[in-house]
Amino acid sequence: MATLQQIAFHAGCSLATVSRVLRGEGPASGEMVRRVRRAAAELGYRPVPSAGANSGRSRPVVGVLVPSVTNPVFAASLAGIQHRMQTASHVVLIAQSNYDCSAEVRAVAALLEQRPTGLILTLCNAETSEALSAALPPTILLNNRPVPRFPAAVTVDNYRAGYEITKHILAHRHRRIQFVSGYFASSDRAHLRYAGHSAAMRDGGYSALPALQIPFVDGYQDLELSQAIEKHAPTAIVASNDLLALGVIAALRREGLSVPEDVSVAGFDGIAIGRLMKPSLTTVAMPDADMGVAAAAMLLDIAENSVQCRHLCLNYRLYPGETVRMAG
Repeated sequence: MATLQQIAFHAGCSLATVSRVLRGEGPASGEMVRRVRRAAAELGYRPVPSAGANSGRSRPVVGVLVPSVTNPVFAASLAGIQHRMQTASHVVLIAQSNYDCSAEVRAVAALLEQRPTGLILTLCNAETSEALSAALPPTILLNNRPVPRFPAAVTVDNYRAGYEITKHILAHRHRRIQFVSGYFASSDRAHLRYAGHSAAMRDGGYSALPALQIPFVDGYQDLELSQAIEKHAPTAIVASNDLLALGVIAALRREGLSVPEDVSVAGFDGIAIGRLMKPSLTTVAMPDADMGVAAAAMLLDIAENSVQCRHLCLNYRLYPGETVRMAG
């Protein structure tokens, strides 16, 4: 097996730098991290397990961070990652942030303690995340757009998806459309969807209403819409994801309103329960499982085959459903 000295020679750096990078501790530039990790992969280096709980581990480890393991969207992505990594004989370690930026930092630090060969991260906001400030192994951003230091990413165009679902609703003669979302600070995906929604409203000659923002973790079940209904009298509501759309439908029913007879509702993600309910949910179906497989394959290519980092943007599909109808 390759030694640290051989990796240092191959990467053109000091032994101390190699040690810092492979431990995930101490300062190192993004370019130096990539050089050391690439050299380690090319030489077939595998870290020696420390005595204790990890001493029996023989397979390489990949760390994955998602906002929630119970959300069907991230569960589907995790299944895709797990399937691809099992094929490559890698162990997958999973952490969740609960949409908390500060928890992301702790979760990534915990994953780094396991000396992963790479990371797949879904962050609140990749542009501002402190989790990316550490010396990281090869890293793929999943659902986040790439940033200069971490150009490897698997995404969909959430801005365009927000634009298209709103155009679909406008085509059904709705003009007062309320956007309901988890906190934008907790999800740049939701923020991009609202930005696309607002652009579609402007292009249609209408003003977008301010988004109603609630907690992602515990805001769905007891969602309160009475004030928004009284103030804006929306004929349609767009939720930033399908689980929230189901919460919106329940909240409307508590207000004595029917969907879509009184208010139309749409969401994002295309989770199975939305297609099974009656009326079926109008949504933008995202390729969550395929995104997980693509992120895992990209990570293996970069970490083990020194493939160039790239941004892969997958297609989504508008599912018309039955919860949007023509406004009266």
